Amino acid sequence: MSAFRIQASDGAARTGELTTLHGPVRTPAFMPVGTHATVKALDPSEVRASGADILLCNAYHLALRPGVELIERAGGLHSFMGWDRAILSDSGGYQLVSLRNVTSVDDGGAVFVSPYDGSRLRVTPEDAVGIQHRLGSDVIMCLDHPVPFGASMQAVEDAARRTAAWAERCRSVHPGGGRLLFGIAKGGFDAELRHHSAQQIATLDFDGNAVCGLSVGEPLPLMEEMTAASLSALPPERPRYFMGLGTDRELLTMIGLGVDMFDCVVPTRLARNGTALTPSGHLSLRGAAAQDDLSPIDPTCACAACSRFSRAYLRHLFKSGEILAHRLVSLHNLTHLGRLMDQARDAIQERRFAAFRRTAAALADAGGVAEPG
Repeated sequence: MSAFRIQASDGAARTGELTTLHGPVRTPAFMPVGTHATVKALDPSEVRASGADILLCNAYHLALRPGVELIERAGGLHSFMGWDRAILSDSGGYQLVSLRNVTSVDDGGAVFVSPYDGSRLRVTPEDAVGIQHRLGSDVIMCLDHPVPFGASMQAVEDAARRTAAWAERCRSVHPGGGRLLFGIAKGGFDAELRHHSAQQIATLDFDGNAVCGLSVGEPLPLMEEMTAASLSALPPERPRYFMGLGTDRELLTMIGLGVDMFDCVVPTRLARNGTALTPSGHLSLRGAAAQDDLSPIDPTCACAACSRFSRAYLRHLFKSGEILAHRLVSLHNLTHLGRLMDQARDAIQERRFAAFRRTAAALADAGGVAEPG
């Protein structure tokens, strides 16, 4: 029986619920990123208050530091980090690109070199599933082989073939017991290869499937075309996860295609750099325009930053090097995306998603402020 139930649809967009061992996940869902078992600068209660049902942790980093054994002794990742909702864990495949100068890959698995102490860690597909199971992840991601933007077609084809082979091996050791396993479709920027990769992954009947290797600088129309090619071969009755996406326009575009889950480091990274997400686009809180501005970031937002503090105060905190600035704007940015997901779910339920998406785009283009949907 599938853990995913579609509750309503509007065109290709749909809203539903993913059942996990740590509670339901409402979709479409944005997952804040807690790479090292923490969403930077925020307490777990604040992440919950932003509207998140699920967050992402990185099994590769956690296996290196503090180590799987310690987390097991603590009672698992949820207990260790004080998070009582669902956790999706990234297998570490992304590090094959982001740390590619210190890794090697063959058909058997991947060798990672720790950025902390230089030690070597070999991970096979079986190891990746085992590590995530030991951490206590609710959603386990298969080990995949990404390639950097601009890679040759041969490299893209080899990575897609290897990822499919690894997916079969991950499937063979899936622990079950309510833990969900997601496959990953590849294919670079070739629509035919993307469709073929997704077909291969679909045959393995995973609990969910991810689209990977996009949102790396390509224009939105190309991203949309490649995503559609992947989705055309993925089973519609399973959740679809776009890996690494976090801007309003892109999120709403992918929801319109039928994507259900997203993650990205952008909201908290922008916050630490003094940039807030708003319906009218990015707002710099370090610039001179905010110096005497006593209005909130977004008057329609009820987060702690917007309900209690002004843009001028937040700029003062950034200029003074105060950590509170990072916390408040991180909470706002996650709340902004949580509200966007709420509004998208409501619009789909009420069969007005296309109009909602047009309005959101028009407000952003005009520099307006959205009313709650």
